[in-house]
Amino acid sequence: MKLANLAGRAALVVGDDLAIDLATASDGRFGPDVQPLYERWDELCSFASELDPSQAAPFERERLEAPVPSPRQVFAIGINYRAHAAETGKPLPSVPATFTKFPAALTGPFADIELPADTVDWEVELVVVMGRRADRVVETDAWSHVAGLTVGQDLSERTMQMAAGAQFSLGKSYRGFGPLGPLLVTPDELADPDDLALGCSVNGETVQDGRTSDLVFTVPALIARLSAVLALLPGDVIFTGTPAGVGMSRQPPRYLAVGDVLETWIGGIGTMRHRFIPPA
Repeated sequence: MKLANLAGRAALVVGDDLAIDLATASDGRFGPDVQPLYERWDELCSFASELDPSQAAPFERERLEAPVPSPRQVFAIGINYRAHAAETGKPLPSVPATFTKFPAALTGPFADIELPADTVDWEVELVVVMGRRADRVVETDAWSHVAGLTVGQDLSERTMQMAAGAQFSLGKSYRGFGPLGPLLVTPDELADPDDLALGCSVNGETVQDGRTSDLVFTVPALIARLSAVLALLPGDVIFTGTPAGVGMSRQPPRYLAVGDVLETWIGGIGTMRHRFIPPA
């Protein structure tokens, strides 16, 4: 199943360019808002399996918004790819390096993003969205608690991030610094959800190119580790870390500029496109 937030209305995507409005197709059983659907994930999946695809109509991808617009908790993981740890000169972590991005930082897959400073970095990430409450979950059961996967960017203002002993949450939560999309894809749609190609480009030049099989802590491991500390709730989001190729680790460092276009993709899920604009 592929779930979309199409101009503020929940939709199920059929093929590449057709969508079914969920509220209309269900005669109001499910409302138009996307976020409450994660609380009814099993019910939604059952309903979607019986839908007639002939109800689908063409849609414009530029109208897509974040498939998880207002999660209660947003987790993010640092230094979680072996190649990224190597480029930063840091040892592999023994526990997930966890921080938060504030939910107000989330935006859609094609929105313009304000650039608040000249040290903003890109970080393509696989993003996990929870579909069932996960509390003290073991790794072997972890995937059954996942609603789906989407593409994310953990945009990072490095100066703020490193200030005052490290301000990770603030430095990574400026307006628009958590783009998600273009769709939420359920794991069964993917040949191997533990080995996905991901990358991003700036103005057409590829700057990151990796695979999720290089993760230090896999998706099931992250869910098990996090849920050992606190419950993960339906609709919660986990940014799972970024592969090698970030701007900060280049010599000399390279950062985003006003006018740059950042494209971000994960195989089997889709591509986001963002243009950076001056701050208001």
